[in-house]
Parts: sequence; C-alpha cells; structure tokens
Amino acid sequence: MRKIEENIFKALMIIACAIIVSSFFMIVGTVVLKGLPAMNLDMLTKTPDGGFYIGKEGGVLNAIMGSLYIAGGSSFLALAISLPIVLYINLYLRKGSWLAKATRLSQDVLFGIPSIVYGAFGFTVMMYFGLKASLLGGIVAVTLLVMPIMIRTMDEVMRTVPKELLDASYSLGATRLETVRIMVRQSAPGILTAVLLSFGRAIGDAASVMFTAGFSDNIPQSLDDPAPTLPLAIFFQLSSPMEEVQARAYASALILTILVLTISLSARILTKRFSKNKI
Repeated sequence: MRKIEENIFKALMIIACAIIVSSFFMIVGTVVLKGLPAMNLDMLTKTPDGGFYIGKEGGVLNAIMGSLYIAGGSSFLALAISLPIVLYINLYLRKGSWLAKATRLSQDVLFGIPSIVYGAFGFTVMMYFGLKASLLGGIVAVTLLVMPIMIRTMDEVMRTVPKELLDASYSLGATRLETVRIMVRQSAPGILTAVLLSFGRAIGDAASVMFTAGFSDNIPQSLDDPAPTLPLAIFFQLSSPMEEVQARAYASALILTILVLTISLSARILTKRFSKNKI
C-alpha cells in the first residue's frame, strides 16, 4: 500500500514538473517564433518614427531605455530603503518582537497586492500634488511594488545566518554597527538575488507604470520626462490593426524575455560566485 501511495505522489510530482517546464517552453517558443521574423537592428537602435504604430519605420529603443531607467532606479531606491529595515529587525530588535512581526506581516500583505493598485495609488498621490506622469513617478510607483519582494527575500536570508556567528562578533567586542558588516557579507548572495529578482519584476511590470510613468516616443532625458516601457510598447503595438506592427509586438516581447532571462541567469551565476567568498 505504501509503495502504491509513493508511486502515485511521485507521478503527480512528475506531471506537475512537466506542466511547469512545458509551459515555459511554450511561452518562450511562441514569443521566439513570432518575434524573431520581425526582429531587426532598427528595433534595438532606433526610436519610433512618425507613424510607427501604423507600419512606418523605427524601433523601441525608447522603451528599452525607459524600462532600464525605471527598473534600475526603483531597484536602487528599494535597496536603500529595504536593507536598513531588514538589518534593524534582525539585529536591533529582539527575537519575537511585536514590531518585527508587524513589519513582516505588513510586507506579506503588500507582497500580495496587485501592481495596478500601486499604480492607482501613485497616480492619486501625483494628482494630489499636481505632478504629471514622468520617469520619477514610475520609479516611485515601482519602488513601492518591489520593496516587499526585496524586504521579505533579504529577511529570509538573514534569518538563516547562524546566531553563533553574531554572538562570536559580540564576544570579540564588536558593536552592533560593526556586526552589520558581518551580517551583510554573510547574506551577500541573498541580497544580490533579492535585487536582481526585484529588477526583473520591475522591468516587466506594466500596470504600475501605466498611470505614473506615461509614454513617449523619445528616450527620457530627465526625471520629469514621460518614460516609455517595453510592456506598454507591447500593449500599444498589439492594439494596432496593422499585422506588421503586431509582429513587432512579439519582437518587443522577445527583447523583454531576453532581458528577464539574462537577469535570472546572472542572479544564479553571481549568487554562486558570492557564496564561494562568504566568511
């Protein structure tokens, strides 16, 4: 009987893995097959010319740069806010503190909120202060979106740091501030993974930037300029009645997929390299 149960659950696990892997290859395969024929150098090196969305010349360089600006800016800002929070609840608060529990609970709740809610909240705040859709608005909205991801990921990593290592630091006369360096170095692979995961989520999100970053056919030159993104460029291209422009949407999706896959692979490679250098 036990052998039968084991075989049943083993078969279910194999089926689940097969579904996940096949889904991945189906999605990527569809994007590659439909996007590769429309891919050319202009897509990567030119901004949209007049009439781009009705079949004229140009590319999506503006959306590529806008996505990188927003994802990079929001990841940096989220790291600057998240790292001190995580260090505080793991080093300065006692274990089981109500404040630490409340912080983790709030981040769990924020983690599950749809990105469109962050976009609507950012838009409401911008309207209140009389601000227009811009690169800065997109960075702030996406920062709110990725911050829970970054905080919870780094928190789980830092909670695995051996307590004996911290006790040894204190026993040698190190202050809590000096012990922070040990905690950060020990958690470096997890911190790097959290940053790259957040970057990947930020570069592929459309809902949070729809109302806050705006869209433009130009590369943003300042924080006050509208910032186009690849997800919105794909949306606008697919909305076109022109088949040629719809094909470009799949080419844009291919560019975005390559960026996300590159980030994921980089996270694995750099995490392994950092893990070898931990103390």
